Amino acid sequence: MKTKVKLIFILPDLTSGGAERVVSFIANNISKEKFETTLWLAGPQRKTPYNTDSIQVKYFNKSRVLFAIPHFIKGFIQSKPDIVISSIAHVNTAVAMISFLFPKIKFIGREANVMSVVKDFSHSKNRFGNLIPIDFSYKMLDIILCQSIDMCEDMNKTFKIPSEKLRIINNPITDSFNLKPEKNIPNSCVQFITVAQFKKQKGHERLIKALSKLDYNFHYTLIGRGPEEENILKLIDACNLKDKVTHISFSKDVDKHLAESDFFLQGSYVEGFPNCLIESCAVGTPVLAYKAPGGLNEIIDEGINGLVANTDEDYVKNIEKAINIINWDPKKVRESVYKKFNKEHILKQYEDLFIEISNM
Repeated sequence: MKTKVKLIFILPDLTSGGAERVVSFIANNISKEKFETTLWLAGPQRKTPYNTDSIQVKYFNKSRVLFAIPHFIKGFIQSKPDIVISSIAHVNTAVAMISFLFPKIKFIGREANVMSVVKDFSHSKNRFGNLIPIDFSYKMLDIILCQSIDMCEDMNKTFKIPSEKLRIINNPITDSFNLKPEKNIPNSCVQFITVAQFKKQKGHERLIKALSKLDYNFHYTLIGRGPEEENILKLIDACNLKDKVTHISFSKDVDKHLAESDFFLQGSYVEGFPNCLIESCAVGTPVLAYKAPGGLNEIIDEGINGLVANTDEDYVKNIEKAINIINWDPKKVRESVYKKFNKEHILKQYEDLFIEISNM
């Protein structure tokens, strides 16, 4: 008698990214008693910061997901999985387009963004996932797994994905974080931090312009790299902030930098479900964010673990309020996210979903 549900997770590769981090974490940590798990990667094997020690990993060594499709088909025929879980739009589309060949397999597409908004910032207009409309391809999947309420509503209202195909599971806090000590912020140099790829959608420009209006002793740490890096660094110079900013392209000690900071600055115009926000709160560092679709409503408890602004003017006021008015308690900041996004809770939600659809 069959005792385990056979799962295949599919990603483009395991380079640094939120989707790659979460999916590899779920695949590596899900119950080995209930599930037999394999991780498929369309690209070649590269050095990765993510742990995959407890699962089998298969590399297809293709330069594009499109070129891996024939190998996916062959692999499904040979391995006969019960459930296939893909993530990121172009992978979801590729898997959806071959799903009709395997009526006995259940296909889950884990979406990583609020697609109706993020498409306005896309640099990959000719990527496979952008060539075939989502409202066509995603309907071929059995389940669309959303990370936030905003994402789920976007899938339903904008792309007309039926409600019965939609599920919401937030991202987990994947690591154990040490709680930072309390600090008297107004009497010291205020430490700000942003951890994000340098992309238009991340809103670095409006954060820098907001900081240029402050009359405080502060320092700003920027961790990340990407296509907008040169433009951002030029703007820092133009705003006369070079002496107040430290840029770190990549760090394995992000949690240390978060703990040493007083506030995480979030400028994004859209997110999927921002891992860095819950990680910042996990060490006790509150978040100052702009209102944007993609999970903020689930993460931010106003005045407890952060503040959300609607306009540039409001954002500057929130910085001043955060520094001078609110007495932030690192323990309360931490508890606000651990009670909702701890890994045990999120892993159980994934396990329950897989058991549910394997019995459909």
